Amino acid sequence: MKTLLTSILALSLTIAAPAFAEVSAIKPRVAVEKIAAVIQTQFYDEARGGQIARDLRAEAGRGAYDRLTNPNDFATTLTTRLSPLDGHFRVSWAPPEPAGAGARDAGPSAYAEHLRRANYGFRRAEVLPGNIGYVEMSEFADFTPGDEAARRTADAALALIASTDAVIFDLRENGGGSPAMVGYLVGRFVAADANVYNTFKTRGEPDADERPTVTITEPRRLDTPMYVLISGRTGSAAESFAYTLKSAGRAVIVGERSAGAANPGGDVDVGDGLRIFVSNGTPINPITGKNWEGTGVSPDVEAPSKLALVRAQRLALTKLAATPGATSAAVENRWALEALADAPAVEPGKLAAYAGDYGVYQVATADGRLVLRQGRRPEVALKPLDQGGLFVVEGSPLRRMRFEDGALIVLRTDGSSSRYARSAGQAAEK
Repeated sequence: MKTLLTSILALSLTIAAPAFAEVSAIKPRVAVEKIAAVIQTQFYDEARGGQIARDLRAEAGRGAYDRLTNPNDFATTLTTRLSPLDGHFRVSWAPPEPAGAGARDAGPSAYAEHLRRANYGFRRAEVLPGNIGYVEMSEFADFTPGDEAARRTADAALALIASTDAVIFDLRENGGGSPAMVGYLVGRFVAADANVYNTFKTRGEPDADERPTVTITEPRRLDTPMYVLISGRTGSAAESFAYTLKSAGRAVIVGERSAGAANPGGDVDVGDGLRIFVSNGTPINPITGKNWEGTGVSPDVEAPSKLALVRAQRLALTKLAATPGATSAAVENRWALEALADAPAVEPGKLAAYAGDYGVYQVATADGRLVLRQGRRPEVALKPLDQGGLFVVEGSPLRRMRFEDGALIVLRTDGSSSRYARSAGQAAEK
């Protein structure tokens, strides 16, 4: 089963090309014929592939592409022409190797080096306030049984958030990758016998699916609330991850509709430095009986892309805060949720009235907000939670304080507090 591996290798070719390489003219009609032939013989839908090829040949015969002798212009125009027909259609160009030169290193070793430098797609893994696991991924790395680097990185990211009460996967900047990683990560959150994985119908090959290709030995998190963030930049394998979990009712999808590129395939060299990515397969979901090609994955909860993480945090914390009982965890969840709310407007004069020295703390105004200083510790900003003197340290939702009766009261989730009176001289001045 082909993946987007070859498109990543094509990218490495482009990156490796000289920045100011000489661009030689091409023969557009010859190039169109080669592209049409590839589409006719390799596109996953034989009938549609044949029709697309016939249309391209007819257009070329009418001279529609004759002026595009610059290969960059040609590639851009053909991509624009073809991409509405399939989300993965793309024509690219890189300067061909000079005669006698060794081939560029665009094989598996180049892809392996790309993945290593990209940390196998795992940009960030951390625990957010309220004990929410957060994993940001830039791509889905390919791996096979015995190829442990990508799997170990995935396991390390998931181990970091293993004790969290909810999980957020951030795929807003993820263009896709390998079904192998999709299946492995989905498998960590569904039952071993769950029939949720997409089946790929590939032209000229047996059917294949996204079930994990390696044994999952770690505990599966079957009940942990899950949220997946998507945007218009989320494509291909990243969409498969979101679509699979959404169709299975296993995750809440938050953000904006995704790109709508479902069909996997690979790059084909057509000469003169030109390559075309052609989809030779299409996924079918066992629950919906279809896929997301052209339509994208629709979010369960719509939110502007830049606000999707906060929206997902609010959803997770609302769910967690609804857990019965007044435990410390419940209070932490509620405080973390309240800290995400928009700050109410507080008059500048009222903020200034809180400024002063409170024992080990000094409070001042700066740029229309309160800042807190304590010895040599970094200065922090205080965000109002109401108009009655309740504040939270920005970025630290469990650090709350209230200004009350000329004192600064530091609050804690266990119900305890510490009171720091303002210096007598300042109290008299106020």
